[in-house]
Amino acid sequence: MRSVLALVAVSIALCCAGSAVAQPVGQFPFALTREGQMLGAVEGEVASFKGLAYASPPVGALRWRPPQPTPESSEMHTAYEYGAPCLQPALQASSEDCLTLNVFRPFGVDGPLPVMMFIHGGGLVGGTANERLFDGAKLAQAGLIVVTVNYRLGALGWLAYPALSQGSGNYGLMDQVAALHWVHDNIAAFGGDRDNVTLFGSDAGATSIALLMLSAQAQGLFQKAILQSAPGRARLSSAQEAEAIGRQFVAALGPQTDVRAAEPRRLLAAERHLFETSRRGFAPMMDGHLVTEEIAAGFAAGHQSRIPLIIGSNDDETGFDSEFEIKEEVASSGITSDELRRLYPGATPSELAARFYTDKVFSEPARLLARLHAARGAATFRYRFGYVPESRRANTEGGHGRELQFIFGVEGVPGAGIFSRGDREVASRMRSYWINFARSGDPNGSDLPRWDAAAGRDRLLLITNDGIASGDDPFAERLDRLTGQSKN
Repeated sequence: MRSVLALVAVSIALCCAGSAVAQPVGQFPFALTREGQMLGAVEGEVASFKGLAYASPPVGALRWRPPQPTPESSEMHTAYEYGAPCLQPALQASSEDCLTLNVFRPFGVDGPLPVMMFIHGGGLVGGTANERLFDGAKLAQAGLIVVTVNYRLGALGWLAYPALSQGSGNYGLMDQVAALHWVHDNIAAFGGDRDNVTLFGSDAGATSIALLMLSAQAQGLFQKAILQSAPGRARLSSAQEAEAIGRQFVAALGPQTDVRAAEPRRLLAAERHLFETSRRGFAPMMDGHLVTEEIAAGFAAGHQSRIPLIIGSNDDETGFDSEFEIKEEVASSGITSDELRRLYPGATPSELAARFYTDKVFSEPARLLARLHAARGAATFRYRFGYVPESRRANTEGGHGRELQFIFGVEGVPGAGIFSRGDREVASRMRSYWINFARSGDPNGSDLPRWDAAAGRDRLLLITNDGIASGDDPFAERLDRLTGQSKN
């Protein structure tokens, strides 16, 4: 299918919440896709198309099944509002009918333009692409197409139960592959270049992208990747372990329950019960098809797509909900208090644990994956983000995900304060690196501090309160000691 982007002058009456709302005459962004004619909205220099379905609603008989194509249509649809977030306990407005994506593009600019597709985090059980923090307008203003994607979460996204899933529970990952196919088939309608797609995401989103780099089903659907705070050594469940969790979940729903007909509120209640009683929850598992190996092992074997890669982490990867994970990581590591004090001299007990958690779960795995990827001859750029907005320096809170506001450039919304002039300068440079990389596979530009490729052992871009510069990793010896490479 070849689609076109056109601007049409229309005067329409829209039906909204049961009442007719007149839309004034004007120019509207219009895209013709397989699913119909999409009418977007314009704000400033950016056109947006929100709530576009990339797969059929995964409800009823389609619950816990691979995503199915949407029906073809020639009807006109308005795309002014976000679709519902995927079902999760923390959001009352969430829904099973959630397989939607959002497209942002510069208004009145001809393509084909580079495409950046964002996969949100949230531990694979929460979050949504619809957060105002992830508004793609700033990136789109630079001449990019930005796509943000919702995918199934929690039990609906990752349940492995043989009677339903025939051995596979990676429905959230299947959704992401389906969204990539949608982009490949439709993004030309919005002015995008389907052969120049960059995936980027943080935390669980970065984990998903690393798995997609290793998946045969996603090969050729994206050409570059950015992994922000990926826990690259995280262990994946085997099929047997995942199915044991699935049996616990189904048991919590009660005997004789038709799980495909159970009300969403009962699914959420069973999910909460499982989280209270089990150390392991819902996450990607090795199904032997979509996911065949753990991330670090796959990169070590060279099975990943050999595409340009940005990878990095933050100086502080703690957050409001990470206290339990920090204690668990320290306890399971077997490291003693004396050893921690030697690794982090002068730190308080709470600082010791937090820094160890950051290094063990994020900093060292980022370095490992960067080394492994660069060793395969792929362009690899590593970073560490330690900048703190000026207004937060007197009372610094957890830094996990802090870089996202700098990439998207959104201010004054939940999770993002107001930037100072200095903050905006750092954000502009960070965003420029990401934009340059999406265009060409090289983040460098004439107006930016040089970012050295990670071809050497420990070169990376350091973004701190003191400035932005490439250098040797100041934490290298500490990370070596954590992995047993140095005994000194």
